[in-house]
Amino acid sequence: MGFHKRAKTLVQEFKTFAVRGNVMDMAVGVIIGSAFSGIVTSLVNDILTPVLSLITQGVDISGLSVALGTGDNAASINYGAFLTKVIDFLIIAVCVFLLVKVINRLQRPKKHEPTPPPRKCPYCLQAIEKEATRCPHCTSLLPAPEESAPL
Repeated sequence: MGFHKRAKTLVQEFKTFAVRGNVMDMAVGVIIGSAFSGIVTSLVNDILTPVLSLITQGVDISGLSVALGTGDNAASINYGAFLTKVIDFLIIAVCVFLLVKVINRLQRPKKHEPTPPPRKCPYCLQAIEKEATRCPHCTSLLPAPEESAPL
């Protein structure tokens, strides 16, 4: 098989893969997710962080570290930066949770129409179609659907 034929087959396989519904749904989800990420980041950086700074009186833990040696080139464990990232993650997770909760509440609830109980054969008590004139289970002749009362 030549290079061009393999490339053509590969392109055809990619087209088949790319136009599947799941891949397109995932692509839309990634695009919306990245836009939503910008909203959440702005919410955290521009609204919540200043409020938290007022509460904590401007304490900055990002510079906390433990030096593992002496001198300018000594290795250090920057646990303050790690703690800052953990706190940022928790704030973002709570914000996303609350935003999703609000969005779900704003969506109109779907009205589910109650399904009527199935019609039952008066002889064998098996479920039958509403329009049936003969029971498919016991083959009994059935009264007209209007005359039959649910059991």
